[in-house]
Amino acid sequence: MQVLVIHGPNLNMLGNREPEIYGASTLEDINFWLNEQAAKHGIELIIKQSNHEGKIVDYLQEYGVEVSGVIINPAAYTHYSIAIRDALSVLTVPIVEVHLSNIYAREEFRHNSVTAPVCKGQISGFGSLSYLLALEALIAILCKRKSVNE
Repeated sequence: MQVLVIHGPNLNMLGNREPEIYGASTLEDINFWLNEQAAKHGIELIIKQSNHEGKIVDYLQEYGVEVSGVIINPAAYTHYSIAIRDALSVLTVPIVEVHLSNIYAREEFRHNSVTAPVCKGQISGFGSLSYLLALEALIAILCKRKSVNE
């Protein structure tokens, strides 16, 4: 079983970027923890990061039809990328949107997610733990689907 993890713009700067908001963990730390947790469940992760909207769309189109689920942090694109929303809406696998900070406790422009309506759910506000919670939620969804189909 494979899961696609997409990190959006500026997430490659974690650890240095506004640690009071995003924490001290680096993207490499998060990816390590995700891989470690996924391996416990026999899941392989395909992890991608891009600062470019079109590249994120390309990843969704390239890998989204091959994987069992998607975890995505669209970052700033959350609030206005109809292109990413449309690429997500084509997928038939469960998608979990994730954010390190609580987007609803921040600036008003961050309160709206154009991508959330095409996702199974959204996890935000738990720092790097948000990603691990998203993975656990996705695993639970996939296990439930598997048991229903057996």
